[in-house]
Amino acid sequence: MNAARGCRVCGLLPSISLLGVFVRRYFVLLALIAMVVAGCKINMPSAPSASPQSRAGSAGTLYEVHDPSQVTGSVPASCHALAGPEPDPSCTPGAIDPAVTQADIATTICHSGYTATVRPPESETSRLKSELYKAYGITAGTVSELDHLVPLELGGANDVKNLWPEVGSLPNPKDKVESALNDAVCSGKVPLASAQKAIAANWQTAEQVLGVS
Repeated sequence: MNAARGCRVCGLLPSISLLGVFVRRYFVLLALIAMVVAGCKINMPSAPSASPQSRAGSAGTLYEVHDPSQVTGSVPASCHALAGPEPDPSCTPGAIDPAVTQADIATTICHSGYTATVRPPESETSRLKSELYKAYGITAGTVSELDHLVPLELGGANDVKNLWPEVGSLPNPKDKVESALNDAVCSGKVPLASAQKAIAANWQTAEQVLGVS
């Protein structure tokens, strides 16, 4: 008799256990609903995504591309240089190397010979020059140079978003601005990020905007 009752009790155990699982899930669901109603943010796991080669920063910041010694990016179909000369902002908005930061300028842009370690070989820039000049509608033989909008000496990247055919005399007047801003950053007068943004916005007014002219 006792054995029979014991067997019946044993048979009820799986049902009781299953009921407990449902009860726990019910309360968890109620808790989640309460959090949503209260406006709490629920972090759900998501599938990992591949990091893009170039990343656009928030409003007012430049593209970030880590591409030392190589040209990256795709050449736009059509670009139109502005007066000044200034590049087409939709084709050449400017890009910086995120590996160059305010904390390490002593070992990067302020270190003698740095630009030679990150400048791409002529074989790559020559190929790009042909395509980019065509996009900008610049004919062969025009006095110009393929230039970095944010220069390497200010942590500029080698991406197409930071390269443009600068028409005008050689050496061009932008070179002096680049040197002046590099000196200002390395001497601590101007933050690196401020210099990068100023020269990308308008290299002709960058010194005045930063107060180093």
